[in-house]
Amino acid sequence: MQIYYEVHGHTGPYALFVHGFLSSRAQWRLNLPALTHIVRPVIVELWGHGRSPAPADPAAYFPAGYIEAFEGLRTALRAERWMLCGQSFGAALTLRYALTHPDRVGALAFTNSTAALAGDDWFRARRVSAMKQAEEIERSGLAAIRMLPVHPSHAKQLPPEVQAEMVADAQLQSPPGIANTLRYTLTSASVRAQVQDLRVPTLLVCGRRETRLAPLRAFAEQTIPGIQVVEADAGHAVNVEAAGVFNDAVAAFYGRYAE
Repeated sequence: MQIYYEVHGHTGPYALFVHGFLSSRAQWRLNLPALTHIVRPVIVELWGHGRSPAPADPAAYFPAGYIEAFEGLRTALRAERWMLCGQSFGAALTLRYALTHPDRVGALAFTNSTAALAGDDWFRARRVSAMKQAEEIERSGLAAIRMLPVHPSHAKQLPPEVQAEMVADAQLQSPPGIANTLRYTLTSASVRAQVQDLRVPTLLVCGRRETRLAPLRAFAEQTIPGIQVVEADAGHAVNVEAAGVFNDAVAAFYGRYAE
């Protein structure tokens, strides 16, 4: 089973872009025009999201399953190495890929992410609510997904055209796939205990308005070797809310490692 992907651009190294929970390919609409001058973005959609299928096998949803899917995609593209970019929940997966296959990563950029860096206490509490949400989604389908606080219909800072596309893509979501994402991916996503071993060039572009994540930013700065941090006047969806700052930072960062 193939995860959905699109390749944009024609020159430069490939760069894998992984969106967050309940988002879609629309996450990157404001970034592609700037970044295709530097890299060839490979936009994927998570299992059960947008146009990707929803495997029945739980193994596909665990981080190791995603690493296998990403590796299959890299091999299909005949890319010896590629860049990575993870947004929110997707950052947990791209960070884990870089930890697993550092020799295949030219550089890694990511944004604000609780799933990637939260500690055990957060995950113990979140695991309980995630299981309840998964059960409700299996009972009530898309209506239950729409009730989740992170559904794009509830966003307050997104540009209207991006939000409209995200909401339309959310109608394509598979309730079993979203339930399995909550059960298996979210609850095992954190790489907090491993990030001190990260050995690829790393950039964090963070929105300063998401103050609740300030401790996780501080942890990343103190723990990830050689990390660069660029701050933007934005909230969680920094690549959309402050697209210009994000684009400039990521284009310059990738440009240093594009060879």
